[in-house]
Amino acid sequence: MSAEPLMAEVDHAVDADGHDHDPHATTTGLSHTKLAMWVFLGSECLLFGGLISTYLLYKTRGNGRTLPTDVFDIPFTSVSSFVLLMSSLTMVLALSAVSRGEPEAGRTWLLATALLGGVFVGGQVYEFTAFVREGVAFTTNPASSAFFTLTGFHGVHVSLGIVMLMSLFVASLKGKLTQRNSETVEIVGLYWHFVDIVWIFIFTVIYLIPAD
Repeated sequence: MSAEPLMAEVDHAVDADGHDHDPHATTTGLSHTKLAMWVFLGSECLLFGGLISTYLLYKTRGNGRTLPTDVFDIPFTSVSSFVLLMSSLTMVLALSAVSRGEPEAGRTWLLATALLGGVFVGGQVYEFTAFVREGVAFTTNPASSAFFTLTGFHGVHVSLGIVMLMSLFVASLKGKLTQRNSETVEIVGLYWHFVDIVWIFIFTVIYLIPAD
């Protein structure tokens, strides 16, 4: 997803009295782009809610074969989860820097956020590989299918977030991401915080709640 269409949408205008206003604002006071992001995130809540419910229904159905819960490495996943949660802090710092008109600091924190997300995705790939070596693949049993679908789908969302962050980074290098259109960073930040919050629920449901 490119950052340029977002920046074009959230540019603010200045009226005759010198006050900023958003010509694209809706009756809610939000810009069309921000409102669209909130609607999108609402639909994503329903999607992840369905995937989490499916996992809860199938997590003990191993059909006589190894369950994902039998090969969990909770300390490793806990560290990976901490890394992802710390990326929310760097995302906040990125927005703060851009809003203050500090592009270099903004780029630094955007890059840090993307790198932390990349570490999380790398950890997830490593975990998946370890599971396959232990005999737990996507089609091993209903429990493993539900596990890989839920966590893999979340991993795809994190990867898309990294693409958006790098788009903002490149736009900043080109001088297209300024204090004037800092709402672009805020909108991407909403998405990033969402995938972090969703992971808290996923981690709790999958790794911390024991299977019956």
